[in-house]
Amino acid sequence: MRVLFLGDVVGRVGRDAVIAELPGLRDRLALDFVVVNIENAAGGFGVTEHICNAMLDAGADVLTSGNHIWDKREIITYIDEQPRLLRPLNYPENTPGRGANMYELGDGRRVMVINVMLRLFMDALDDPFAAVERQIADISLGYGADFILVDMHGEASSEKMAMGHFLDGRASLVVGTHTHVPTADHCILPHGTGYQTDAGMCGDYDSIIGMKKDAPIDRFTRKMPGMRLEPADGEATICGVMVDTDDATGLTTRIAPLRLGGHLSTTLPAQAS
Repeated sequence: MRVLFLGDVVGRVGRDAVIAELPGLRDRLALDFVVVNIENAAGGFGVTEHICNAMLDAGADVLTSGNHIWDKREIITYIDEQPRLLRPLNYPENTPGRGANMYELGDGRRVMVINVMLRLFMDALDDPFAAVERQIADISLGYGADFILVDMHGEASSEKMAMGHFLDGRASLVVGTHTHVPTADHCILPHGTGYQTDAGMCGDYDSIIGMKKDAPIDRFTRKMPGMRLEPADGEATICGVMVDTDDATGLTTRIAPLRLGGHLSTTLPAQAS
């Protein structure tokens, strides 16, 4: 199976770039499934029903999120009605929406997507390791699911690496979001799980993690509340990671970063063989 994951979409330029490029990427790379993290897509904070629908119409199969999922109140109703939009799995019981779901391709192959939020330097949620363990307890690669993807939304690289090794051999791809900077450690872990500490963002990199530069600099240098944070509006770079897996095992056979447009150097996976 060939799956593409795109990191946090930030603001209008990020979502416009993804919506414009995703249909072509699906064809060019012969993608079977696409997951996009959209928690910063609406003005840098949260997401709306309209944006979710536009992303799904452009070719995303599933939308994941993180700590900004509730920033737009309208999403509270929508997320209960839309099984292709996930919020972190380890929110308390009875939180609206779902943190994991199974999706079936037209050919019958099954993909489980799990969205979890880590805890170091983040809001205190339930144990993410225990939450994921419970989710996959009755599902194994090659039996319950043909592909298992885990979007781990977190700040600390150590916690993300721990999650990767915790799931090595039990998930197809474990990939980080939230820091908005693509890491260079994409690899296949010893037991066959594809891994990257952070996929980066889909947004303007002539910025401070997707935001116009003046307000964050002012906050750091003056230590006082200042200007409102606003998404940068220059050309966006689309950042993500693509994996190929063995359909017999669900484990990764190839992992490759994707960067397209904007200020970062372009890196595209090789054409489908």
